[in-house]
Amino acid sequence: MQSRIVEVRQGILKKNDLLARDLRQRFAAADLFVVNLVSSPGAGKTTFLQATLTSLRARCRVAALVGDLATERDAERLKQSGAPVRQIVTGTVCHLEAEMVGSALADWDLAALDFLFIENVGNLVCPASYDLGENLRVVLLSVTEGEDKPLKYPTIFSGADLAILTKMDLAEAVGFDRDEALHNIQEVRPGLEVLETSARSGLGMEGWLEKLARSRAIS
Repeated sequence: MQSRIVEVRQGILKKNDLLARDLRQRFAAADLFVVNLVSSPGAGKTTFLQATLTSLRARCRVAALVGDLATERDAERLKQSGAPVRQIVTGTVCHLEAEMVGSALADWDLAALDFLFIENVGNLVCPASYDLGENLRVVLLSVTEGEDKPLKYPTIFSGADLAILTKMDLAEAVGFDRDEALHNIQEVRPGLEVLETSARSGLGMEGWLEKLARSRAIS
């Protein structure tokens, strides 16, 4: 029974990888830079992404997909940025898959965009295994979550291209140990770049936007 479960899982991941490869080719043909945001629930992804979309709209063409188990609340929030946004409701599925992303983008003119942001379902386990064809995978860690999340969920940090500390304006109030968090991230993924931000105060957000611009230029 266990071997059968493993075979089924391997088959699912293989199918996803093939679809992700097709998505990556489609994105490249449209000269579209795609960012996959992953984190645990409550890490501040939606607030962070809303601030990102609002700022970027003055500079370039942006859009977003957002995944949740239920409701379209996050998509409604993100639409306040003025950017095109679509919600993917996954039901019982705790992550986005390449097939879901492909279906959501089926009728979009991707060549009319510079950046597409994918806000993954809040989960530090399942999204680590699913390639979405993105150029940049970003893992967010909130100061309210504690410093040991990288040690508890090493796979999601190991597979990320960038780590972002969020809600830094609350760091002192919640007793967040910045040095320990940075040490734990580097222990899991040596050399991983880390940005420190607060979407509410604006701390580090310009540096994040500059990182996006540089990444797109060399992709």
